[in-house]
Amino acid sequence: MELQFITHFTDTYSYYDSARMALEGGCRWIQLRMKDTSVDEVEREAIRLQGLCKDYGATFIIDDHVELVKKIHADGVHLGKKDMPVAEARGILGKEFIIGGTANTFHDVKMHYEAGADYIGCGPFRFTTTKKDLSPVLGLEGYRSIIQQMKEADIHLPIVAIGGITLEDIPSIMETGITGIALSGTILRAKDPVAETKRCLLYTSPSPRDLSTS
Repeated sequence: MELQFITHFTDTYSYYDSARMALEGGCRWIQLRMKDTSVDEVEREAIRLQGLCKDYGATFIIDDHVELVKKIHADGVHLGKKDMPVAEARGILGKEFIIGGTANTFHDVKMHYEAGADYIGCGPFRFTTTKKDLSPVLGLEGYRSIIQQMKEADIHLPIVAIGGITLEDIPSIMETGITGIALSGTILRAKDPVAETKRCLLYTSPSPRDLSTS
């Protein structure tokens, strides 16, 4: 999970196209994120992307829709701060599905850890236009602080940085102790999204735990 790609609909690319390019570039963790969209529409797109991810041997995560994850048997769900609580989702999905939670503070991380989350999406690193209602920007110091507090509390959980991250940011973010990087706009705004994905992968280090096999 060293590089996660989060789908984003643009004037140039559909959700499907954006995921396909990230997969062609070597990314093996795709999150379908379709905010303010009907469940039926999300399901149609999810089924298409699930097949695509299977072709590439990639982990397929759906944002927010817990019941849909269970219905189509996606690999897991990512839950934002305003979505269903992690503990409730775990009660519905059981242990066979991956559950990720969004965090902005160490308190958030601890809460998700105790509720049974498999990984944390932590951010935003900086301001990003792809998400509404942003939490306070963390920056490198924010990540260092959270990682240090996790060590002191003996909390071992993959932490994925997200939010306005560019290719040039990745090395310094990884040096903070972060497990992986989640990208969307950086890849889709590139002249060649497939090549940009490959470049981003070069800057991320291997994950200490492969959640897709857990």
